[in-house]
Amino acid sequence: MAVEREDIATVGQAMYEQMRAEMEATQWGRVVVIDVNSGDYEIADDDLTATLRMFERRPNALTWGELVGYPAIYYMPQRFI
Repeated sequence: MAVEREDIATVGQAMYEQMRAEMEATQWGRVVVIDVNSGDYEIADDDLTATLRMFERRPNALTWGELVGYPAIYYMPQRFI
């Protein structure tokens, strides 16, 4: 089943939730990149490495990334002008 681009976040989050317990027990602080079409994933210490590995195996992957054990993969600090 092919996932539509607008559904990547919903499907990616659902896939991650299914593997969350295992990931948090063994891969805390690492990045997991999931191909939402196939369910395949790559794990690395940074998002670029995980993404490049995924695209080597699946050039047409639609990817979703998670920072294992944290609520968001990126943090944007608030700035006051």
